Formats: sequence, structure tokens, C-alpha cells
Amino acid sequence: MSRPVSTARRRLLIDAVAGAAAIGLSPLAAASTAAPAKQLAGTDIALPTGDVRDFDFFVGDWTFVNKRLKQRWVGSDEWDEFPASLRCESRMGGVVNLDEGAFPTKGWQGMTVRVFNLKERRWYLYWINSTTGELFPPVAGGFDGNRGVFYGDDTDEGRPIKVRFLWTRIDKDHARWEQAFSLDGKTWETNWYMQHTRVGA
Repeated sequence: MSRPVSTARRRLLIDAVAGAAAIGLSPLAAASTAAPAKQLAGTDIALPTGDVRDFDFFVGDWTFVNKRLKQRWVGSDEWDEFPASLRCESRMGGVVNLDEGAFPTKGWQGMTVRVFNLKERRWYLYWINSTTGELFPPVAGGFDGNRGVFYGDDTDEGRPIKVRFLWTRIDKDHARWEQAFSLDGKTWETNWYMQHTRVGA
């Protein structure tokens, strides 16, 4: 998914963070109104909502093991395994959550910026990769209990795709992340797993 960084995407992230800052100045209780319904474009998938505290559990230092599918879209079951570590921090009373990770055997870093839209009661997650400096389109959603689901649109190998992130809070020291792609929003192929362990656990 290597594409030139667009000015529009940079603007989108800047506006999102700026909007979160402005919203963060108002009482969080204002978010208690019903969240507007929203669907993933071109599907009947309703984007989940969540809570501003959904990612508080992830604040801190983590190591994690990656399993990434070597080849997508061909029914492959061969995986590339590699280590990584990250530090996650919370900002603006939890409205912004971000982490920066290092993948030492790959020679690159990555950052996730998560912004909670108080009006929608929905998280927007943005990924940035150091090899391209690219800001990927967001996935949106939230947690229900210990499971978080997030959907979005992107492209892969020149084709428009749907993206799904699944987060699982296993316990205070362990978490799991999964990424899946779909061409139609119905059939999904999981292509990346991360098993997180809190440092010192």
C-alpha cells in the first residue's frame, strides 16, 4: 500500500486533531447524547461506537510479536514473524491516543494516532509508516466490552478494499490486534496479527 502522501490526507489528520483539541475543552459529559448512525460506504456494515476511555488500557510500554501474511489474496497460509515494541500515550483527557512502535528486524517505525469524535462517540485510527511517511485513511469504530471493531476504506495492489481492525483486551498486560482486508465488505482475509505483552508483565 505504497502511495504518495496527499495534501488532503495531511489536512484530514490536522483537522481531526485540531477538532479533538477544541472538543476536549468542553465537558466530556456532553458526549452522552445518542451517536449518529453511520455505515461503511458501499456496505451494510454499521460503524461501531465506543467510549473515550476505550484505549486507556493500552497506555504504557509494550513488546509484541507480529505475524504478517507473506502473500495476500491467494489463500496463502505462510506467515512472516517478527518482533516489535511500542510506547502508547494519552492526550487531551483521552480524546487523543497515540503510539509509536519500532520494528528492529524490518528497519522501520510506525505510529498510530487515534482521535475520539465526541459527537459521534466513535474512534478514528490513522496509521503512519516511516518507510513512506504516508498517512493512511482512517478506520472508525469503538469497543463493546473487551472487543473493539474498526472499519475503513483503502487500496491494496491498486484495488479499492475494505479494511477491518479487531482489538481484543485480554487482560491488563495482554492485548491482540488483527487486520483483515475485503473486496466486498463480506468476505474477509486476515493478513496481520499482533500479540502484545506489557513490559514488566
